[in-house]
Amino acid sequence: MSFRMTGAEREEFLTGVHVGILSIPEPGRGPLTAPIWYGYEPGSDLWCVVGRDSRKGRLLHKDLRVSLCAQTERDPYQYASIEGPVTVIKKANLESEIRPLARRYLGREGGDQYVDSEDHKDSILVCIRPERWLTADYGKW
Repeated sequence: MSFRMTGAEREEFLTGVHVGILSIPEPGRGPLTAPIWYGYEPGSDLWCVVGRDSRKGRLLHKDLRVSLCAQTERDPYQYASIEGPVTVIKKANLESEIRPLARRYLGREGGDQYVDSEDHKDSILVCIRPERWLTADYGKW
């Protein structure tokens, strides 16, 4: 029996609200692996917002290949891991990118409080094209 998700299942899973674990190559060290909030719509690039001057922001650049894994924390365990190139890096827009992402993870009120209490002027939008997938859905057992 295969526990792999179908193409439709993996895309649906990745659209869910999960904290993603992003892995970025780092010369002379192991990869930087850090939790992030992300957005995804089936068939599109996955996107996230990071601080331009953060360690993540300094390591990311266009065409760099990165990996991201999203998972459930409870049985039946599921995960979707993607690998692909960074396709876009640009200044993040507060209202069309940062606020919707904060609301996705914290709800409307919590997201607005988060956005309004932090300085996001140095945030960048990073888009990643999923080219390779590794998935499992142990609910198929």
